[in-house]
Amino acid sequence: MKLHALITQYIVYRKSFGERFQTNERILKSFCNIVGTEIEVTNIGVEQVIAFLYSKGQITSSWHVKHNALLGFYRYVLSRGYATTSPLPTVKPKRPQPFVPYIYTQEELRRLLAAVFTYQKNRGRLEPYMVHTLLLLLYGVGLRLSKAIGLTLSDVDLAQKLLTIRNTKFFKTRLVPIGVQLNETLMQYVAWRKQQGYSQSSDAPFFVGRNGKLVNIYTIEGAFQCIRKQAGIERTDKATYQPRLHDLRHTFAVDRLTSWYQQGKDVQKLLPHLSVYLGHKYLAATSVYLTMTSELLHQASERFEHYVLKGEYL
Repeated sequence: MKLHALITQYIVYRKSFGERFQTNERILKSFCNIVGTEIEVTNIGVEQVIAFLYSKGQITSSWHVKHNALLGFYRYVLSRGYATTSPLPTVKPKRPQPFVPYIYTQEELRRLLAAVFTYQKNRGRLEPYMVHTLLLLLYGVGLRLSKAIGLTLSDVDLAQKLLTIRNTKFFKTRLVPIGVQLNETLMQYVAWRKQQGYSQSSDAPFFVGRNGKLVNIYTIEGAFQCIRKQAGIERTDKATYQPRLHDLRHTFAVDRLTSWYQQGKDVQKLLPHLSVYLGHKYLAATSVYLTMTSELLHQASERFEHYVLKGEYL
């Protein structure tokens, strides 16, 4: 069977389970274009697969992402008898060091928010006040950037203190409650937004650029790097990547867990609630935050010592 037809069939099969399958679909289509759309799947050799996996010339995390995409595809191919052997390499290289998110301190967060109003050397496409509100929202509820800038006016119910997050993973919609202080911040932004003359239509984007249109995600991310530099925040752990906008989401999660420990709450029982709030499908995705900072580990250690020595669980 031709590679293109089989990959198309496999993608339809995976999406029939409700998966978005976007990353693997992109990888498989790229593989198809490189190897040849009309090649028979049985004629694909190990050399062609290795050339695709090592396209960047070195072992990166993308090597394993591509390998996993091809692994799933070839399992499908073999299980249905389209081929009898797999051209994937039998030995996988060691994974590179895992990506470590950056957790902002409270002092760094204050510097970021202050830098929003001073980073622009010339008038840009983004209003500093809008960016300031967006950063507060991202940290305040741990939203992904794409979901935050995808909000419309009708998605933000300030009377009920609720956000409606649409088109999440597996095509679901979820409600995210917000606190009183953040709600007041958003009310002030809504008043400012109206005063600036931006569209009040229910389907208008909540966060807008100076042109009144939906904010571009790459524009925001680029602006954030300028803000971060203005605030003087950078990694000191020899990592090749600098703190990102998405790390505000990780910081929210870690700060929430730390706060629960400090309040003497049962974190293990509360962890599933945080998982749902963040929109995680699996609890394991949230559990990684438990070991992300020394402060969080210190809080957990103190809790354990209290339990062992006093025979109590706070």
